[in-house]
Amino acid sequence: MEGEVSVIVPTRNEAHNVPCFLRSLPANVLLIVVDASDDETPTIIRRSRPFNTIIIRHPGNVTVARQIGAEAAITEWLLFTDADVLFDRDYFVNLSAHLQGDAVYGPKHSLDRFSHYYRWFGQGQQWMHRLGIPAASGSNLLIRRPVFDAIGGFDLRLTVNEDSEIAWRVKRQGYRIAFARDLVVYARDHRRLEYGRFRKTAHSLLRCALLYSGLMPARWRSHDWGYWKQRA
Repeated sequence: MEGEVSVIVPTRNEAHNVPCFLRSLPANVLLIVVDASDDETPTIIRRSRPFNTIIIRHPGNVTVARQIGAEAAITEWLLFTDADVLFDRDYFVNLSAHLQGDAVYGPKHSLDRFSHYYRWFGQGQQWMHRLGIPAASGSNLLIRRPVFDAIGGFDLRLTVNEDSEIAWRVKRQGYRIAFARDLVVYARDHRRLEYGRFRKTAHSLLRCALLYSGLMPARWRSHDWGYWKQRA
C-alpha cells in the first residue's frame, strides 16, 4: 500500500486536534495538508511530522482545499479525511484489501461522546448503500486518482456536502464504489452535535435530498445554511 495512497486533509485552526490525528497516521504514508489557519496548526504539523508531509497554505474553503490537495497528489489513490478524526489502528492494514475498485468509503465512530449517534449514522450509511445511494463522508473517502480526474473533481460551488455529491457522481458515471465497515475513523470533535443533533441531521438530510434529486437551486449551492457558523 505504501506509495499508493495520499492522505489529503484541509485544516483551519486545528491546533487542538491535529496532534492526535498525526499520531494515528502511519509514518510511511504521504500526508498533504491544505491549511487556512491563523493558529499554530502548520507549525505543529511540521514539528511532529517532518517527513512524508506536504503543507500547502491556501485561504479557501474546505471544498477548495480538498481539490487543491488532490491536484497536488501523484499517487493512485486519494484518501480524503479531516483533522478532527483518528484512524483506527487497523485502518491501513485493512485498506489493502479494498484497493481494487474505483472508490471506497467507511464509517465514522466515536470513542467517547455521542457514540450512539455515530453508530446510528454508520448503519444509515449501510442502508443507503444497499439502496444504491452512496452515503460518503469527507472524513473517510477514497477515490482512485484517474476516476477523480475523469469526473471533474469536487463541485467547487459547494461549501458543504461536497463529499456526498462527488460520491454520487462516481456511482452515476458507472464507476464502482464500495462501503467498507472495517475502514473506521473516530471523531474527536463533536461541536456540531453539541449545537444540536436534530439540527445537524436535518441540515444534512434536506441538503442531500435537494442535491441528489437535482432540485437544489443554483444560488443555494454555495450557501452553507449556517453549517460553518460557530455558536456564540
